[in-house]
Amino acid sequence: MLSPTSTILPTSPIPHPAAPNPSPRQHLRFPFLPPTASSAAAVRACGTEGRRMCSVRASAPEGSGWPAPAAGKELVEMERLVEVAQSAADAAGEVLRKYFRQRFEIIDKEDHSPVTIADREAEEAMTSVILKSFPTHAIFGEENGWRCVEKSADYVWVLDPIDGTKSFITGKPLFGTLIALLHNGKPVMGIIDQPILRERWVGVDGKKTTLNGQEISVRPCNALAQAYLYTTSPHLFEGDAEDAFIRVREKVKVPLYGCDCYAYALLASGFVDLVVESGLKPYDFLSLVPVIEGAGGSITDWEGNKLHWPVTSESRPTSFNVVAAGDARVHGQALEALRWH
Repeated sequence: MLSPTSTILPTSPIPHPAAPNPSPRQHLRFPFLPPTASSAAAVRACGTEGRRMCSVRASAPEGSGWPAPAAGKELVEMERLVEVAQSAADAAGEVLRKYFRQRFEIIDKEDHSPVTIADREAEEAMTSVILKSFPTHAIFGEENGWRCVEKSADYVWVLDPIDGTKSFITGKPLFGTLIALLHNGKPVMGIIDQPILRERWVGVDGKKTTLNGQEISVRPCNALAQAYLYTTSPHLFEGDAEDAFIRVREKVKVPLYGCDCYAYALLASGFVDLVVESGLKPYDFLSLVPVIEGAGGSITDWEGNKLHWPVTSESRPTSFNVVAAGDARVHGQALEALRWH
């Protein structure tokens, strides 16, 4: 049902290029492992009773060169996980490009944040791709919450189909699709995908972050006084958090606003020094962790704690205060200015 506050956007299509931009996957070095007969059978069984665990036990086809998992262990090749995540991002991108700057309805959720048919279709597209390859993994999506028969899982995919829905509905191509993979609550892989600009940042725990297949890194910044700061909006801070943000803002060289997740992507690419935000939900930031850290940066809560989320079927997304910096010196100075302890 539509909310009484539903809105219809005018039609204003953007021109489509004669030929698509290079795929953000063109430099992907990981081999693709096709689905096996056993995984296809598992897809058919998805959602039925009798599954013992919501964690993957991937089987490799004969002659694939992939090691078979040891008996009694849950092993997943990271290359395969990244490949599936890229496919999920591709699927979401197809949906979002179809709706961007087109006519559709905007519905206000209970928390007054907007949601569109594009959000919901993109999340369903990603979910379908992931479950076809890993039918026993759990999924937690911003729009649909927990998707797994069991109450917990070793591997959980956390999805935000459009981080920056307000940018999306106003025709600004600085939103992003966020895909995180958690292993026992820790983000081990993350993707920031901008489907209109066709830019994709991929972060994997222990590996260098890439943008469209090319390794990237943060830039050095000696002091907070020299930092370029981004936050989505100064109006999103309240109470003590607003006071803390103002202390940081007054110390930086240039404060800037907007971009949502795209600000973190710019930080990972070495164009921004600091991002400070309040009230983020886990699906807003978990995918950012491997991207920022893999580029050499730091991302924590305002107390300097690592970000993780031991999600289960009973979990409800709570709010986090997040600070990310390209240079450890700026990160430390920002924490001191926030004084959130």
